Amino acid sequence: MQQAKPIRKCLFPVAGYGTRFLPATKAMPKEMLPIVNKPLIQYGVEEAVEAGVTQSGFITGRGKRAIADHFDTSYELEEEIKGSSKEEKLQDIRKLMDDCDFIFIRQRAMLGLGHAILSGEPIIGDEPFAVILADDLCSHPEQAGSKRALSQLVDLYEKYQCSVIAIEEVDGDNISSYGVISGNEIEDGVYEVTDMVEKPKAEDAPSNLGIIGRYVLTPDIFDYIRKTEPGTNGEVQITDAIRTLAQEKRVLALKFKGHRFDCGSIEGFVEATNFYFNRDHKK
Repeated sequence: MQQAKPIRKCLFPVAGYGTRFLPATKAMPKEMLPIVNKPLIQYGVEEAVEAGVTQSGFITGRGKRAIADHFDTSYELEEEIKGSSKEEKLQDIRKLMDDCDFIFIRQRAMLGLGHAILSGEPIIGDEPFAVILADDLCSHPEQAGSKRALSQLVDLYEKYQCSVIAIEEVDGDNISSYGVISGNEIEDGVYEVTDMVEKPKAEDAPSNLGIIGRYVLTPDIFDYIRKTEPGTNGEVQITDAIRTLAQEKRVLALKFKGHRFDCGSIEGFVEATNFYFNRDHKK
């Protein structure tokens, strides 16, 4: 087997309105909401860089300029705090800016996650790539020196050289909010996907394994997205495209290690804030 092409690029679909956080998101991107003192999108980019990504592509929309500004130099602010203790607070974001290039493409109409990923094809070209949904904030596992979710997916991609998606066990009726897989477990926590269903009723779900916002995809996914018919509200679902891919080629699902916070919900956002405050800031 040939050596796998490295994962150098990651797409961040960030064009959504964030309506569950209105009025806070009326003029501010939901991805810029802070978990303590760091915006959600920065956690995502840090996770990507940890996994070896050197180019972050943002599929953005109107009203999202703050994301681009965050990953750019702020001359007035930096001059104002230069030489003070406050300058240390910019060390993490400065390192990200040194370690990664940032590319922005506007999604002119929000037609589903599949459409957003397809909009990123000019950034990706003919390379395998990652996708991170910043709403899903994944912490490090408790074990010292352990890797976050995307690094775990990249490791599995390098072993099998196929598309890999992250999954977790979902309780009860909550399964209807997820894409759900069925498959055969080929090693501990690794499933060869045989089918996928988008947001099934609890009684119709093929398993309790829900897909979360971490993907490593081979570039042929773009052709599968193009062939995918729009569903509800004219949206193209990435789950439908990956389902077809899995029927013709190999797709793996990984029950990743670590905790995932659903920061697209107010409850998950508060839970994540409390977790990171208690872990990193509480004296």
